[in-house]
Amino acid sequence: MSDRTSNSQAIAPPAGIPLSNATLSRIQWRFESPPSTPVNAWLCHPERCVALSGMRGSTTALEGMLANAPLHFRFALSPGQRPVRVQGLQVIVNYQ
Repeated sequence: MSDRTSNSQAIAPPAGIPLSNATLSRIQWRFESPPSTPVNAWLCHPERCVALSGMRGSTTALEGMLANAPLHFRFALSPGQRPVRVQGLQVIVNYQ
């Protein structure tokens, strides 16, 4: 709906990976939406969200934040825009 944001399910690190003091470095993202249909998108950490520049890319804007926290996507449509389906959500997280 164009009057509110939608959040994806939380994307948690795989179980069994020791991340106690690990921090994020680079994150790559990808999602799919219908061609020529703009979607406002953010990648969110519990501490803050980062606006995404497109359907795929990478960012270091969350660098230094704890890697053991779940991430999620947030999407919003422009006012009056018809609903669209966003799918194929993917993140690749590099951490130290």
